[in-house]
Amino acid sequence: MTPAPLAARLRDPDGPLFFPVTAYGPGGPLDPDVYRTHVRRGVEAGAAAVFAACGTGEFHALLPEEFGACVRAAVEAADGRVPVVAGTGYGTALAVRYARLAADAGADGLLAMPPYLVLAGQEGLLLHYREVAAATGLPVVVYQRDNAVFTPRTVVELARTDGVVGLKDGLGDLDLMQRIISAVRTEAPGDFLYFNGLPTAEQTQLAYRALGVPLYSSAVFCFVPEIALAFHRALASGDLPTAHRLLDGFYRPFAELRAQGPGYAVSLVKAGVRLRGLDVGEVRPPLCEPAEDHVKQLARLIERGLALLEEDA
Repeated sequence: MTPAPLAARLRDPDGPLFFPVTAYGPGGPLDPDVYRTHVRRGVEAGAAAVFAACGTGEFHALLPEEFGACVRAAVEAADGRVPVVAGTGYGTALAVRYARLAADAGADGLLAMPPYLVLAGQEGLLLHYREVAAATGLPVVVYQRDNAVFTPRTVVELARTDGVVGLKDGLGDLDLMQRIISAVRTEAPGDFLYFNGLPTAEQTQLAYRALGVPLYSSAVFCFVPEIALAFHRALASGDLPTAHRLLDGFYRPFAELRAQGPGYAVSLVKAGVRLRGLDVGEVRPPLCEPAEDHVKQLARLIERGLALLEEDA
C-alpha cells in the first residue's frame, strides 16, 4: 500500500482506531492464536484500523521475532478489511530494522515512537525520522511524546518528508498543537494527518476535535468496544449529550482509576480484556499487574458503562 491510500483510509474513519494488547500464553510466550482472535474481534466490532505492537501492545517488551509474528498475525486477522499499522522505535538502526520487519510482515504503515533514552535536538530527531521513513515504502506516522517533542518548524519539515503522513500527539500541549497545525497548513499544505494519542484519548477528544484533530487512539476499544463505538458515533454526529454522559459516567472514572498505578495505561487495559472473557495473559516486566481491588473496580466500571448504553437504547 502506498502512503496516499493509507492516509485516505485513516482520514475519515467510521470507527475507533484499535490498539490491541499483545497476548501471552502460560509462562509468558507470545500467543499468536489468541492475539489473532483479539484483533479479529476488534475488526468485526467496527475498528477502522489496527495499530499492532505499539504502546498498548507492549512494543518495548517484544523480541524482534515476536514483533514480526505479532504484525503478521494482525495482518492475517484484519484480512485486508482495515489497514494495519505497526510500531517501531528505539535508536535509528533498530527503528529501521523494526520498520523492515513490519514491511516483511505485510503492514500497511508505521507508528514511529520516540528514540530510546537520548534527548536529541530538533535536527537529530528530523534525521532519525527521515531515515525511518526512507527504510521502507510504508507511510509513517510520527509519535510526539516524552523525549520527542517538536517545534512547528520541525513538523513542517516532517510533513515535507517523503513517506511521513502524520503526527500523533501524546504530549497534550494544545497551544503547541495549534501552532503546529497552523504552520503546516500555511507552509506545507496537503493531507497531513493529526492524531490525539493521549492515554484514554476520549477524555480530551472534544478539545482536539476543536483544533481540527478528528483522529484518536482508543485503548478502551480493546475491552469495551461497545462504549468506544458509542462515543465515536456521538462525536461524529455532534451528539454532545451522549458524549458527555459517557465521559461523566465511564471515561472520567476510568481515567481516574488508570492514574492509580504506574503502567496502568497498559496493564489495566489488559485486565479489562481478560474481564471480558479473553485470556491475553499478564503484562511483561517492567510493567506490573494492577492491584486486585483496582481490577474489581474496573469490573464494576465496565458494568456501569454498559448500563449507560442500555439507558440510551
